[in-house]
Amino acid sequence: MSNPSEFVSTFAIVLVALGFLVWGYNRAKPFGKLGILAWLQSVVLIAPWLLFFGLVALGIFINIIGLIFLFVASSGVYIYLGNRLRSEGQDAILRDRAAQRIAQQQEQENLAKSVVSSDTDSGDRLENNTTEEIFPIPAEDLQQIKGIFSLDTFFATETISYQEGAIFKGNLRGETEAVYASLSQKLESLLGEKYRLFLVESPEGKPVIIVLPSANDPQPSTLAQKNLALVLFVAAIATSLEASALLLGFDWFSQLGRYGEALPIALGLWLILAAHEFGHWFYAKRYNIRLSLPYLIPSWQIGSFGSITRFESLIPHRTALFDVALAGPAIGGLVSFFLLAIGLILSHPGSLFQIPIEFLQGSILVGTLAKVLLGSTLEGSIIDVHPLMIVGWLGLVINALNLMPAGQLDGGRIVQAIYGRKTARRTTIATLVILGLVVIFNPANPIPLYWGILILFLQRDLERPSLNELSEPDDTRAALGLLALFLMLATLIPLSPGLAGQLGIGG
Repeated sequence: MSNPSEFVSTFAIVLVALGFLVWGYNRAKPFGKLGILAWLQSVVLIAPWLLFFGLVALGIFINIIGLIFLFVASSGVYIYLGNRLRSEGQDAILRDRAAQRIAQQQEQENLAKSVVSSDTDSGDRLENNTTEEIFPIPAEDLQQIKGIFSLDTFFATETISYQEGAIFKGNLRGETEAVYASLSQKLESLLGEKYRLFLVESPEGKPVIIVLPSANDPQPSTLAQKNLALVLFVAAIATSLEASALLLGFDWFSQLGRYGEALPIALGLWLILAAHEFGHWFYAKRYNIRLSLPYLIPSWQIGSFGSITRFESLIPHRTALFDVALAGPAIGGLVSFFLLAIGLILSHPGSLFQIPIEFLQGSILVGTLAKVLLGSTLEGSIIDVHPLMIVGWLGLVINALNLMPAGQLDGGRIVQAIYGRKTARRTTIATLVILGLVVIFNPANPIPLYWGILILFLQRDLERPSLNELSEPDDTRAALGLLALFLMLATLIPLSPGLAGQLGIGG
């Protein structure tokens, strides 16, 4: 029997996924039957992968037919739950809205009575706050801003100076999206594009309005920043050619004339990088968000580690942040997975690359997929593979590294969009700690150290709050985010030698 420590890597994936599912259940439980049904959809979406890797951890291997059956069955259950959610949830939604409306009407009547009875005192208090506290917003503008609030949207009770604008504390009246849309439209009609309205959560967990001048908006890239992006682009082209040449067994920098041999593999890497950036750009355009030029990160090991892309405009809501963040690694990952699968299918004795079997043990996802498609041919110490397999595997690594849940990486943005800023800060710290431990216990691998430094000095800060920070992405997006983080772990965590042996990957 193998040492139990050999199963730690795979069990880590299963435990992390289970932890997120339990967290999702606790998050959905307060919403009753509708919340539980939505949570079950998340479970069904992740279940095939969870079951597959759980069985792998136990040494049980599912063939391609069984894997297809799992996905087909989960898709059918997902559709069934979606129909149940729509049919059974409609009446509940209507009842909830009716109850909320009655409660709001009663509360508005009570507020109106309290306003009439204490109008003088509250008016004097607000007036004193305004006169005693110096506001950076001109008094005339401040009065117009206060005029956008009402009993049926946001009942402001206190005004506080904040940076170059003001914070308005009070009570949110109505649905978050409708309230934000109404207030922002009123503000724009009165003062044009002079100010931005943010609906966020206070440290006490209560909704507050923050109004800041539009001069604080993210600024477009400077000429120096654009030049830096161009320099990094050229450097990434060079390192991708060098990495491709090293795979072919020669040093491109010392034999520049052989660029034609390295070019096909480099083109595959550029295709994956372009697909990743296209995903970001497509959804950013959909939400009218401006993105900076991508700052590619050159790498001697794999050509490029991806890129850093900065938001150059405000993000309307957390759903937009999620969609833009996920679209890049989703499209880039799908292209990589397709190239990997095609490469494995085309692999045969005599293929261009001969790689040691330990190469396939470096990733649970790649190793298990190779076992599904190549079967008993993985029992030797050397395996012949098609170049597309190498390109696809490198692409999966690039996209998985960008999905780490830290700071302004795609994974950090996904966590911030779904779970909020507090959780995103914690996952950033946890990611840095894990990378540090990996460096300590595996100093021969420079990639964790490289990424730890990159996150610590360039990417550890979270994205600025969205304009509407209170509205959360829906449960389908939460499930997709969980699936993305799950596959990131499956790509980056290696198979232990003992477990690989049980699966027939190596002698």
